[in-house]
Amino acid sequence: MAVTLADVAQAVGMSASTVSRALSGTEKVNEATRQRIHKVAREMGYEPNQVARSLTSGRSDILGLIVPDIANPFFPPIIKAVQSRAASRGKTVLIADVDEHPADEIKRARIMRKRVDGLIVVSPRTPTEQMSQLVDLQPIVFVNREVPGATSVLVDASEGIQEAVEHLASLGHTRIGYLNGPRRSWSNTQRRTAVHAACAQLGIELVELGPFEPQIQAGVRAADLVHSKDLTAVIAYDDLIALGLMARMTERGVKVGPDISVIGIDDSPMSGMAYPTLTSIHVPGARSGMTAVDLVLDLAENQGEPSEPQMVQLETRLIIRGSTAPARVR
Repeated sequence: MAVTLADVAQAVGMSASTVSRALSGTEKVNEATRQRIHKVAREMGYEPNQVARSLTSGRSDILGLIVPDIANPFFPPIIKAVQSRAASRGKTVLIADVDEHPADEIKRARIMRKRVDGLIVVSPRTPTEQMSQLVDLQPIVFVNREVPGATSVLVDASEGIQEAVEHLASLGHTRIGYLNGPRRSWSNTQRRTAVHAACAQLGIELVELGPFEPQIQAGVRAADLVHSKDLTAVIAYDDLIALGLMARMTERGVKVGPDISVIGIDDSPMSGMAYPTLTSIHVPGARSGMTAVDLVLDLAENQGEPSEPQMVQLETRLIIRGSTAPARVR
């Protein structure tokens, strides 16, 4: 039989209301008393009734997390970090995968917001002109997209991309390609801009291809285009496209590294398992997830109080592996 609040109250010789206050932390209770009650509750195996608590406090102790595609290796580290950080703060996480369908994001967010204390939306695909509908669902934090009027955790790819272009230049590459991600992707806009700036600074000719979906099969399709452009190096929008490109190049007898250098973005676990291993730009996904949890909980705890939206920027860096090598002589 489950241990009740009344059982704990009887064991410590106090009223149920005092025990409830000590366990919920909603009112001041003597610290020694609080510690004693918590100790007895743990020893008895008491588990609070979350439904009752939510009715009393108006909070569910649940956070909502929305991602574009849970199968994309960029997102699992963020999801795990959000779950871990939330658990450490006594919260659970409800996850929604919109499967790269922008039209579903607002709908899912509205449904989830009725059940959670706050929302975290990662790499939202919603068009800019409709983003205000998400911003209205406060408290909400966006990861990997700058949203006017809302708190955001941004991954600044410019430093990692600058390092990537400098790395290719040092290997003698003078004509490189950039494989664009989806047109709807805010990240692709930032990455494309950074590649252009770095190439212009270093006097490197840039050839753009795409857009491509963040999928291995898209990289396979991109490989044939890359081969026809006589490029010696390529930077892909993400690791999935880069890995598909590498696989197709190998099928065509082109050696990745000696014949063409390939760089991905994300530094996903797959990048270290490919052959050759994939040079990639490390994106701090886990850190962005933990930061988003702290921000959304701060917003939830201070809801109703005037506050300015925050923007936290995290930096990227290049991880050099086996897929980049000195440029071949064309």
